[in-house]
Amino acid sequence: MMHKAPSLEAFETGAFRRQQTAFCVLTLFVLGVLLLLHTVFASLLGEPSHSVILVLGIGFSLKVFEIAWLQGRSNEITEKTARRETVLSIAGIFILAGLLAILTDRDDSPYFVLLAIPILQCAYYFGLMPTVLTICSAIGMVFFWTQHFFTMHPPPRPTEFLEIGMISILYGLMGILVWLLVHQLKQQQTRLYENMSELESTREKLAVEEKLAAVGRLAGGIAHEIRNPVAMISSSLATAANSHVGSADREEMVQIAAREADRLERLTTEFLSYARPSAPQRSPVFVHDLLSYTADVVKAHAARRSIEVSCSSAGDLAIDIDLAQVQGALLNLALNGIDAAYSPGSIALDAARNDTLVQIDVRNTGDPISDLDLPRIFEPFYSAKPGGTGLGLAIARRVAQAHGGDLWVSCNRKGCVIFSMTLAAAPGEVRHKELHKEL
Repeated sequence: MMHKAPSLEAFETGAFRRQQTAFCVLTLFVLGVLLLLHTVFASLLGEPSHSVILVLGIGFSLKVFEIAWLQGRSNEITEKTARRETVLSIAGIFILAGLLAILTDRDDSPYFVLLAIPILQCAYYFGLMPTVLTICSAIGMVFFWTQHFFTMHPPPRPTEFLEIGMISILYGLMGILVWLLVHQLKQQQTRLYENMSELESTREKLAVEEKLAAVGRLAGGIAHEIRNPVAMISSSLATAANSHVGSADREEMVQIAAREADRLERLTTEFLSYARPSAPQRSPVFVHDLLSYTADVVKAHAARRSIEVSCSSAGDLAIDIDLAQVQGALLNLALNGIDAAYSPGSIALDAARNDTLVQIDVRNTGDPISDLDLPRIFEPFYSAKPGGTGLGLAIARRVAQAHGGDLWVSCNRKGCVIFSMTLAAAPGEVRHKELHKEL
C-alpha cells in the first residue's frame, strides 16, 4: 500500500504560526524604533502627543494579542483561517499607519515605514496580483496623504513628489522581489514533495519486491533441501523392495532411508523454529554458568578434532534471557566454531558487559569466511558448510534480535574468526540463588 506524501498546504499551515509570529515581532520592533526616533528627534518632528502614544500602545497590544492567539491555539490553523488572519493583520497596519500620519500631521511622517510590512506579508502569503494591489495601496496612501497635507498647508516642497516617486520604486522593488523569491521557493518545495512521494512509492515497491524475492529464495531453499532426502528415501526403499537384493544390502538401504528421514525431520524442525519463533520466556541467568554449560556440552565433539575449548566471564555478570533459546544459539555457534577451527586448534567463549547489553564472543582459530560467503551467512538455507541446512545462523541471529541484541561477525581474519552476540543484561541487582539454576 502506497503512503501518501504530506500535502504542501498542511506543511504551510503548520509553519504559519512561526511565520506570522515573526511578522508580529517585526512590527513590534518597528513600532518601538519609530517611537524612539520620534522621541530622539522631537526637535524636528515635535514631541509625540498622548494620542500618538495611545495609538502606538493599542497597536503594540494588538500585536502582542495576535502572538498569544497564534501560540495559544491548540487545534490546527486551517488555510482559510490563516488567510483571514493575514488580511486582518495587513489591514490593521494600514489603519495604524494612517492614524499615526494624521496624528503627527506632517508631510514626511516617519510612520509610513510601517507600510513595508504589509507589502512583505502579502508577497509572502499571496499571489502576484494581491501583492501589486498592496504596493499600489501603500503608494496611494502616501500620495493621498501628501496631496491632502499640502492642500491644507500650502505650498508643497519642491522635492516632495520626487520623494514619493522614490518611495514608490522602493515599495515596488521590495514587493516584487520578495514575491519572486517566495514563489521560487514554493515551486522548489512542491517539486521536493513530488520527489518525496515518488521516492516513497519506489521504496515500497522495492520492499515488496524484496519480500517476494526472499519468499522465492526461501521456497527454493526448502524445495532443494527436501528434494535430496526424499529422493534418497525413495530410491533406498525401491532398492530394498527389489526381490533380487540380498538381506545385507536391503538392511543398508533401510538404514539409509532411516538416516534421511531423520535428516528430513531435523530440517523440518529447524525450518519451523525459523518460520514460527516463540516469544522469549525471560529469566535472569549467570553468563558464566551459561558459557560453562555450553563448553561442557561441546568438549567431547571438540576432543575428536583436537580442539581446546575455553570460556571466561565475570562471575556476577547476568543476562535476562530465554535459557533454552540462547543455549541452542550458543551451541550452534560453538559447534560451527569447532568445525571451522584448525586441527589442532581452539575455540573460546568470552563475555563482557557493554552498557545495557552483554556481548558474548565465540572465537575460533580457523580460516576466514570468504568474501563471497560473508554477506550471506545469515540468510536462511545458505550454508558454506557441506551438509549444512543453512538455518543455524539464521535462527541464532533471530534469537539474539528477539532478546534486544544482534549477532554479527566482529572479526574475520586467518586464525581469528569471531561471532559476537549481544543480549540484554539482567535488570538491577539479583541474588545468586535466584540465578543459580541447573543448566
